[in-house]
Amino acid sequence: MRVTFPFPRLRRNLRLAQSESLSKVKIHGSSLTGLRREQLKLDRAFPPPKASVTQRGAVLLGDSVACDAYEETRPLRVVTHAHADHTSGLRWSLRECQKVLMTEATRDLIEVVDGPLGQKASTVETLEYGKRLRFNGERITFFKADHILGAAQVLVESENGNRVAYTGDFRVDGTPPMLNCDTLVVEATYGSPGCRRSWNVDVRKLLVTLVEEQLKGGAVYVFGYHGKLQEVMQILHDADVSVPFVMPEKVYGVSKVCEQHGMRLGCLALSTEKEAKMLLGENLPCVAFYHMNSRGSVGLSSPRICVSGWEFRSPCRRISAREHVVALSDHSDFCGLLEYVSRAKPKQVITDNHRISHGETLAREIEKRLGIPAFAMPTKPNG
Repeated sequence: MRVTFPFPRLRRNLRLAQSESLSKVKIHGSSLTGLRREQLKLDRAFPPPKASVTQRGAVLLGDSVACDAYEETRPLRVVTHAHADHTSGLRWSLRECQKVLMTEATRDLIEVVDGPLGQKASTVETLEYGKRLRFNGERITFFKADHILGAAQVLVESENGNRVAYTGDFRVDGTPPMLNCDTLVVEATYGSPGCRRSWNVDVRKLLVTLVEEQLKGGAVYVFGYHGKLQEVMQILHDADVSVPFVMPEKVYGVSKVCEQHGMRLGCLALSTEKEAKMLLGENLPCVAFYHMNSRGSVGLSSPRICVSGWEFRSPCRRISAREHVVALSDHSDFCGLLEYVSRAKPKQVITDNHRISHGETLAREIEKRLGIPAFAMPTKPNG
């Protein structure tokens, strides 16, 4: 797929040089003109990227792969992880694509969160980190992304050695960079310079201290998204917070999948069970874990903790008499995104401008600070 050339200044300067030199070039029969020679040099130096992001959010890599949204022209769909903004159009992909590729953990989480994949589950193929899949003359490899259980980065290599890759969502500290790609597509969730967590504090220890203090008064409610809730359970369990963890059915199901894949989460109890109802009803020491969507209707009279990556003012901030927000994120902040790109050393970068509209800002900052050509896709309409 050919896309608009992303370096207009270079294109404009080249055209000026071409117009100046063209008058000096004599055309002999079918020989190339000076203009055509210069055009070939440009195409060799800056080939059209074999990567793009569509208006529906599909990250296209190589000739066959569409990541994280359905694209009718691509026979292979990749799901980088189980969050809803990356499983868009999955049912269509199961019906229409030759293969739907994901890690085993991502498949298991999707079946809990969204229900069984049904008769078309045979289309799904799981791929381990570091293993290669050959498809239509291309090689697809997954690499670990530190985000939620099962999250993957995607590298697609062509027979002529072209390397295009997509980070998916990630935290930089636990995510090995995919090196020396021709084109790297980068998430841009916190792609604005204002999205920095510059404090020198261990947020996990701070979270444990806050929970332990609040448990002295009885039940504590924690709100977050799937994956992050289980990370909090693991943090508390590793810190020997040994009270029961109470949760509704879907959070419980996600937690059991995480345990099956090696996470250690502690003593889990369904909120519908008799003992769990007693713990909450009598305000006994326990930690209740609920999805962020329940924040406005659950545990309103109890101590509450919201874990959110969108907190940049303080690692822990009281937002009401009974509620704190803790800055625990499963995404890199602005500095982490720049660090990843700097370490990866790609020839050019595309920033994902579909899921969060910081793509254009991040692309400008990558060019300015790192000197790497970068542009955002898809483009947003003016106004």
